[in-house]
Amino acid sequence: MRQTMPVRLGAAEDTLIAQLKSVGADATAERITVAGLPTRRVESYHYTDLKTLLRAVPPLAQAANEASAPALRVPGAYQLMIANGVIQSASTAPAGIIVGKADGGVLSTRDDILVHLNGALAKDSLTLTLESSVDPVIQIDRRIEGEAAHAADSLKVFVADGASATILETFSGSDAAHVGNHATYVALGKNAVLTHITVDLSARATSHFATNEYHLAEGAKLRTLVIHAGAGLSRTQLFPRYEGAGAHGDITGLNLVSDGQHADITMDATHAVPGTSSQPLFKSIARGRGKAVVQGKLVVARDAQKTDAKFMHQGLMLSDEAEILSKPELEIYADDVVCGHGSTCGKLDEDSLFYLMSRGIPQEEAETMLVRGFLEELVDPIEDAALAEALHGVIDGWLLGK
Repeated sequence: MRQTMPVRLGAAEDTLIAQLKSVGADATAERITVAGLPTRRVESYHYTDLKTLLRAVPPLAQAANEASAPALRVPGAYQLMIANGVIQSASTAPAGIIVGKADGGVLSTRDDILVHLNGALAKDSLTLTLESSVDPVIQIDRRIEGEAAHAADSLKVFVADGASATILETFSGSDAAHVGNHATYVALGKNAVLTHITVDLSARATSHFATNEYHLAEGAKLRTLVIHAGAGLSRTQLFPRYEGAGAHGDITGLNLVSDGQHADITMDATHAVPGTSSQPLFKSIARGRGKAVVQGKLVVARDAQKTDAKFMHQGLMLSDEAEILSKPELEIYADDVVCGHGSTCGKLDEDSLFYLMSRGIPQEEAETMLVRGFLEELVDPIEDAALAEALHGVIDGWLLGK
């Protein structure tokens, strides 16, 4: 009889097991005890080996004594805050928004360690019910303050039939070696329209993990933009599911990585019914020894005829040491579909750079202009002018090395 060798656990895994047992999450603790954190052998973590990359986990977060100002300000936005996993008091909500609280995590059960950890450790969930269209941008400031801490929090959003809104989530906090595990569940009603933007502005010492799950009903339209620009280790998981005819998703994301950073955007999208469409578009820019990862899977169910889905990842390397890894996948069980994927990676176009410099533009400024042009496709569709300007500020700050 063949015996299975026990998994050798590291310091991070030992700490996670102890933390899980302290809150009564014995099943998740046992899972880590038996399997450990994901390694390269786990397909969805092939380029983000958590067992190697996550060396230590700090103590579970305590209530924050005080919180600093938001890392990103959008004039006119309605602001909510979750600090160290605890929902903070908020001002009166604008018309059409119901703010509430629920117990525990919000994500659907799936075979993923970050999902299991969030479900076990998130105590309260912020809930937003959007009964009608909302004019101001809704900004949710999710942060970890104080000394190094491990915090898990969750958000659940329901957008009613025919309603529209823009939600911005920002992730930041004190300059410490935090571990953040954030979850967002979004359900869009019939013909609902939502723009959902998440921006990681955490300190470089932070490990930032986020999971966004989307359910789209008939005729619903979703636009997302994930921006990684802060943490030393970051991974955002996107799980869109198109469940009603005519549902469409523009799922977009951006990795901005410098020396020593590792940023991963992983998408697993399911077209579950006939007549849905999506256009996932991701971009990565890496400089120094930065590493950017984009994995994208499009799954078309057996009955999902007339699906139109096209995945694209474009990478730009600004140094010889930079690394950009891409893995697009198609898993198609229907036979009447239009699906495709593509991936490109390279350096700045030398001809374009020469043209700008020949017009008297200094090389550094010319390079910045070309990079901005490369990214404009992601920010241009954002209709709120103040929000678009704030996002341009994040990108410009990274380009200037701030």
